[in-house]
Amino acid sequence: MPSEKLRHSVRLKVAAAGLAGLASLATVAGLRAEAPAPAPAPAYVPTVSDLMIATIQPRHIRLWLAAHSGNWAFSAYELGNLKGAFNRVSRAQPLVEGNSFAEMNAAVTQEPFEALAQAIKQKDIGRFEQSYADLTAACNSCHQALNRAVVAIKVPQAAGVADQEFTPAKE
Repeated sequence: MPSEKLRHSVRLKVAAAGLAGLASLATVAGLRAEAPAPAPAPAYVPTVSDLMIATIQPRHIRLWLAAHSGNWAFSAYELGNLKGAFNRVSRAQPLVEGNSFAEMNAAVTQEPFEALAQAIKQKDIGRFEQSYADLTAACNSCHQALNRAVVAIKVPQAAGVADQEFTPAKE
């Protein structure tokens, strides 16, 4: 049987080991509390190019397809979507090359948008085609002014949206 002195010595060693363990945990916990939180990931902000390709260009095409399918209600809808998309781009990217995107956009699109709205309202495909060509030219003038002349859009020559029906529904 171990002596009382031996048992006391073992108890002291166990207690010391326990205290050392607690001290280590406290130190680790303290380090965790003092460690800086990782920096949040930067917010993704799409570029003007991203937004043009993802939101403006498809609406430009769909507007043409709808009118050429005689779907004037959908043409009006897409014209509204195109205007809204330009407004959202100007909020996401307020400055382009130091210029106000909203001001540039208004300067080049206001007249063609108004003419397109009138052509759609009157269901006049000839007037629509001229207004659409004017809008397309206005867009290209903006690309040129921003030294992006390599981005040249054109009036569509054929339907390119395979998964949407553009022909108006029978009433």
